[in-house]
Amino acid sequence: MRSMTGYGRRQGSRDGREMTVEVKTVNHRFLDIAFRMPRALSFAEEAVRRQISASLKRGHVDVNVTYLNLRQDARVVQVDEGLARQYRDAMLHVRRTIFEVGVQASPDEIRHLSDQDVTFIASQTDVMQVTVAEEDQEAVLSLLSETLALALDDVAAMREKEGAALREDLLLHLGEVKRLRDEVAVLAPKVPLIYQEKLQARIRELGVQEVDPQRLAQEVALMADRCAIDEELSRLLSHIEQMTGAIQSNGETGRRLDFLTQELNREVNTIGSKASDAEITKLVVAAKSEIEKLREQVQNVE
Repeated sequence: MRSMTGYGRRQGSRDGREMTVEVKTVNHRFLDIAFRMPRALSFAEEAVRRQISASLKRGHVDVNVTYLNLRQDARVVQVDEGLARQYRDAMLHVRRTIFEVGVQASPDEIRHLSDQDVTFIASQTDVMQVTVAEEDQEAVLSLLSETLALALDDVAAMREKEGAALREDLLLHLGEVKRLRDEVAVLAPKVPLIYQEKLQARIRELGVQEVDPQRLAQEVALMADRCAIDEELSRLLSHIEQMTGAIQSNGETGRRLDFLTQELNREVNTIGSKASDAEITKLVVAAKSEIEKLREQVQNVE
């Protein structure tokens, strides 16, 4: 048995690439995966989803991936040569205009651009841009897959540890339901007799001197038929046994346990509505409380 609560965080690095993967899982009816990854890794989302689906069957999964490319070829400087020439021509035009005002200078001096001029042109918007180089998708996916596998191993270990605690708690509450069911089974045959005694006492209170024994027996038989819970007790025991087997089995059992918990509750409710006895009603209330505890815990089982 595994819980649906788990956490894992691992880091991996290779060839100047660094990857950090964090995986958190909580209970959910189905497998629901939410990603937070850099846009540069969007190509890997489907592969990550498949890898997680192969490891986890139920639960809400938050996956947070951070990635750094520290390689020398990770970024590329691009120069907009046409825009740079326009800045140069504009600067020369301004300089020529100034000189034509009356300043004497040779054509070479007018055309010459100093280092400061070049720096000025390079600093202008959009002349030089740093862009991210195209990633080696195969290398990135390999590193991501290995790091994710380690994080999922941590998640699985935590879910199994939590699952062991869940198993013990479920067996404890289920054992209490079984005990209460057995007490009801002992009381059930006595209900018609108790009803008969109450009916006879009521007749005496009313001062009725003679009662038709056959008519009294028919009334008690009808009551016994209405409050008969043998079938419900039998089905309840069967559900308890099936649930015990599911709890002690391996693999994904959450959905089956959820269904069996509903069946337990249905049978106990029927017993409570049919058996008109105060002691049985008290036991039914206690059983429903234990079943509710079972239901809450079952929601965390994968």
